[in-house]
Amino acid sequence: MPSISPRFTSPDSVVAALRTAGCVFAEDEARLILAAARTPDELADMVDRRVTGHPLELVVGWAEFRGLRVTVAPGVFVPRRRTEFLVEQALTLAPGASVVVDLCCGSGAVGAALAAALGPVELHAADIDPAAVDCARRNTADAGGRVHTGDLFEALPADLRGRIDILAANVPYVPTEEVALLPTEARDHEPRVALDGGTDGLDILRRVATEAPRWLAPGGRLLVETSERQAAAALDVFKRSGLTPCLAVSEELYAHVVAGTRA
Repeated sequence: MPSISPRFTSPDSVVAALRTAGCVFAEDEARLILAAARTPDELADMVDRRVTGHPLELVVGWAEFRGLRVTVAPGVFVPRRRTEFLVEQALTLAPGASVVVDLCCGSGAVGAALAAALGPVELHAADIDPAAVDCARRNTADAGGRVHTGDLFEALPADLRGRIDILAANVPYVPTEEVALLPTEARDHEPRVALDGGTDGLDILRRVATEAPRWLAPGGRLLVETSERQAAAALDVFKRSGLTPCLAVSEELYAHVVAGTRA
């Protein structure tokens, strides 16, 4: 633990600053910040960033995701705990998968978690945002992940066509008019391209579902996260794309995952 910044006379003063700013779990956050700060000045800067609304994960530089410490950086979407349900569904539906793709990968958390659970796999990830690609490369390196920059399937090597067992695509699904209603941490500190799903929130989902059958192996699965009110429409999109769809719901995580199987 670093020496306390002159601006903070004790760990309790860090807690007090966070609590005054409205951080509900001030004690837990203070422990993480104190552990991450290497110098008193860095500690002061980290506390300042947190109390002015920066996401805790971006302040300390990592997020926990399914037991992994996932590196995150400014401008990169922070993985949500509810997305762990998407990983669980993929593992349930395709426990023997050997070729895995994390599309719209952001930090690469989904791909890294799938590889950690499945063992040796051929892992690819792709994102349109160079900052996300940089993070994903770091987070999937231990699994031998190959990370590509580009727009959806255009980023992937052509030799993946017809070979993908798990295609996890945590696409943006917030309707454009609702982006402004998101919590400040997301709205002001995460890339809009990772949040905005178009007029009804399903624009990117439609593009992915339309192309997915050409890339999936026979019996391969496409999995996306969506909202409760979008689930029925997402199921219909999958069906129209030639996939056999199903919906899984976690009440605990308030998570909705639509999966589609290629015949």
